[in-house]
Amino acid sequence: MKRYSRRTVMFAAPLTILRGQSASPQYELLIRGGHVVDPWQNLSAVRDVAIAQGKVARIAKSIPESEAAQVLEAKGMIVTPGLIDVHVHVYDGVAPLGIPADPNCIAKGVTTVLDAGSAGAHTFPGLRKYVINVVDTRVYALLNISVIGQSTLSPGNPWGELLDIRYANPKLTAKTIEQNRDRILGVKIRLTENIAGKHDLDALKLAREAADAVQLPLMAHIGGTFSTLPKILDLLRPGDVITHTFRQEAGGILDDRGRVLPEVKRAVANGLRLDVGHGAGSFGWAVAESAMKQDVVPATISSDVHQYNVHGPVLDLATTLSKFMHLGMTLEQVIERATKNPAQTFGFPQGLGTLKPGSEGDVAVFKLDQGDFMLFDSVKQSRIVHRRLLPVATVKSGRIYGSASIPVVTL
Repeated sequence: MKRYSRRTVMFAAPLTILRGQSASPQYELLIRGGHVVDPWQNLSAVRDVAIAQGKVARIAKSIPESEAAQVLEAKGMIVTPGLIDVHVHVYDGVAPLGIPADPNCIAKGVTTVLDAGSAGAHTFPGLRKYVINVVDTRVYALLNISVIGQSTLSPGNPWGELLDIRYANPKLTAKTIEQNRDRILGVKIRLTENIAGKHDLDALKLAREAADAVQLPLMAHIGGTFSTLPKILDLLRPGDVITHTFRQEAGGILDDRGRVLPEVKRAVANGLRLDVGHGAGSFGWAVAESAMKQDVVPATISSDVHQYNVHGPVLDLATTLSKFMHLGMTLEQVIERATKNPAQTFGFPQGLGTLKPGSEGDVAVFKLDQGDFMLFDSVKQSRIVHRRLLPVATVKSGRIYGSASIPVVTL
């Protein structure tokens, strides 16, 4: 990792960091002149953002450069709260899907993530010790109802963690959550037939038992299931989440005529949350286009970034957000689904996903690139998009994160 000691550093977009002029500055960092988008505050305008003691201290039209120790020049950039991705797999080296958190999350503008079931009750201690406690990305988890977590399924072994339903242990799941409530925010179950077999509803009932016991949301991975989606929805409750909403293959939210199932609309009206969970096989352009024409939109936009999609088609959360801008959502709407909505769906600590004064000093800076760009879904279908978000810099708790493309700056 490169370190610089000069006054101004050019970033990839480019971006500059300047030394402030005050001997005793009021703020440690000033992010100046960017277009700030914060759905919590209904804010979408050019503003300066000042950080002090790791918290957002002030947002204003103009804050003097002399009041800050460092100035991050963001003119022409998009400035948002640090993004929250509620579906990733970062149990690197243990779960076959796992990837390193930092180069794929915080380096890409995502300061907070929810690992969606990589670990179960038996494997969560390792996730906590070797990932949560040591990476720069702020990692939370959904606990897999299977005690072994996602330790079996891979391209070389297509059999998942619930084929033997005896691994689904609601009592041990609830006990593990109670012991780790500061980091576990819900229960996760994968219901695809090669993972849960023909007893998917029985496994879902056990996951329901665990979620009810701890009074936390249940996230259900749908698509390719033995049971029909309406039967699965019968076991879900308001505040629960289905992920892989726009999956192209069987078991998705559309009927044979491309119409959204009435049971899906009814469940959403009653408080069920729809999550994207793009992944390697769970997002189809055609499904999303059809559903959104019928006014069915995701509550949260997540990447499901992992070992087998990080080099395409997912790449990162910013690329997934760009796809939904192409589908007709505004910049403000996609940022809402990666900041405010995730924070409301799961019990993240107060102060994440917003730039309100007093909140955590997590900030993401993006370039909104204009042009013609080909982006692919999970079934190798492409669309030409004309705008895409490119991560430029990330600030976590008031400190600029450095990566291969975003240097650490020592002034």
